[in-house]
Amino acid sequence: MVLIIAGFTEVDPAHRDDAVAALHDLVRRGRRAPGCLDLAITADPLDPARINVYERWESSDHLERWRAVADAPDIGVAITSDHTRRYEVTGERSPFG
Repeated sequence: MVLIIAGFTEVDPAHRDDAVAALHDLVRRGRRAPGCLDLAITADPLDPARINVYERWESSDHLERWRAVADAPDIGVAITSDHTRRYEVTGERSPFG
């Protein structure tokens, strides 16, 4: 079953871009991890406090194996709110038809 991790976190706007930059290596390595279909952690273009999170994995096993070795960095910024959720996908199709 495909998993999607999606949503956003919020941080102090003065430190948002530094926090996103601190995660670039994690994103780069994650995209190469077995079972990773997509991974993005990006600065929101409209909200200066918001960091958008999107991950898509082939399975829960792939995600858990990645998390066991990911060695996520300390971004040095407090997360003030977290609206990221895990979704289990039961089907998919093109949104365009």
